[in-house]
Amino acid sequence: MRKLHNTIRSLILSVVDLFYPLFKKVMPLKTYRYAACGGFNTLLDISLFIISYNFILRKHDIHISVLTIGAPIAAFLIGFCITFPIGFYLSRYVVFQETSVPKRAQLRKYFMVVLGCLFLNYGFLKLFVNVFGWYPTPSKLLTTVFVITFSYLTQKNYTFKAVAQG
Repeated sequence: MRKLHNTIRSLILSVVDLFYPLFKKVMPLKTYRYAACGGFNTLLDISLFIISYNFILRKHDIHISVLTIGAPIAAFLIGFCITFPIGFYLSRYVVFQETSVPKRAQLRKYFMVVLGCLFLNYGFLKLFVNVFGWYPTPSKLLTTVFVITFSYLTQKNYTFKAVAQG
């Protein structure tokens, strides 16, 4: 299993780092890897949402006893179940490789940061669209900037905090 993990990690790093020279003057390697892995995971999440909503759920809500889960929320949950572990793997083994935090604690911290990002997305969108009256698309773009900044800083300084040298 360790050999498979090392092979997968090496393959991902070689593909991601292949394009780093294009961005070397604009950002450090760790920031680039975070952007590349996060971008991939975001595209995967959007793709899974579209596939789940349109083709798996066929735009129908899910009824479980007295509970009804709307099709968009169910599609979101399907994507989350797949992209959460992939995002954690990429963050732990590709982006933030040097860390002093044990894996189990990292997973708990990663989940807390992801929940924080979900709440920030919701809060900023509500603020920009409902309170300020801005259009949804620019609101989503500005929200994404805030959430990505929060996510990177908290993942770097909290979830995957590097080992202190000295």
